[in-house]
Amino acid sequence: MAASTKPTGARANEPAVNHAAETKEVVAEINGIRVEKSVIINRSRSDLYHFWRNFRNLPQIMNHLQEVRVLSPTRSHWVARAPVGTKVEWDAEITHDQENELIAWRSLEGATVANAGSVRFLHFTEHETEVRVSLEYNPPGGRLGAFIASIFGGSPEQQITKDLSSFKHMMESDSRPAGEADADEEVI
Repeated sequence: MAASTKPTGARANEPAVNHAAETKEVVAEINGIRVEKSVIINRSRSDLYHFWRNFRNLPQIMNHLQEVRVLSPTRSHWVARAPVGTKVEWDAEITHDQENELIAWRSLEGATVANAGSVRFLHFTEHETEVRVSLEYNPPGGRLGAFIASIFGGSPEQQITKDLSSFKHMMESDSRPAGEADADEEVI
């Protein structure tokens, strides 16, 4: 799995592209801690996008997520495990959604941990996709709180790395197109 915090091109032979600057234009600024990770997955952008866009799928690949409830086409409620046996809940809204390319979000007012981010599905090769997650968050207690959380394995950087690894494993070991088995389930 590629894990990078510096700007890169989607393909090795492309010139470097500053996705961080691109993402800042898409993602609401919250002036917090910024994390960016990516992974190359042997699956089409469409399959990966549609699996991710059905937010109810995400607890399958994100072990810190207990539940995601879709409230409307652009809003959702998230429940996650936090360090030391606690949990956090927040509502989020989609700020940008480009099919097979980008999902961007921000937490709504009242979130315990204000956050904003995006997931990009970038063409890598014919059957490979670079999935790039960018997250900006304001942890309780600021940078000290983030450091303490990392000691207990609760930092978003560690979680994103594990989540992308789980996503890669699931999507590469599952031969059916994403969403095919859930065709009767509404994806909004």
